[in-house]
Amino acid sequence: MLNLDTHIVVKSLVGELTPHEATLIAGEECGICPIVMWEIEMLAERARIDVDLDHPLMAEALRRLRIWPLTAEVCRAVRRLDFASDPADQLIAATSLAHNVPLLTRDRRILASKVVPLARNNR
Repeated sequence: MLNLDTHIVVKSLVGELTPHEATLIAGEECGICPIVMWEIEMLAERARIDVDLDHPLMAEALRRLRIWPLTAEVCRAVRRLDFASDPADQLIAATSLAHNVPLLTRDRRILASKVVPLARNNR
């Protein structure tokens, strides 16, 4: 099981994962924090990506992904984080903490964390 951050989800849809990232995801059940969907919509609205939640590739991906609920447990896990970032990144990382599921990310601040369980992304 892996938790995917927003950029990993988008990169997977457009075929821009590194070989190592693709290997990590292959055969794994993957999930996302609900705020990933919000980030995708915001990025699409700002024309930073071409894939929104209504795009057929995204709709198919969402059917395959587990979407963990945003719970009090996840919100409390934010207090345990050892990095400062925007709230979306904090909730994504806290989801991994709360569910003890490795996070696949390219975010350097999160990768430097000593508390977030990480899927080692050796780019």
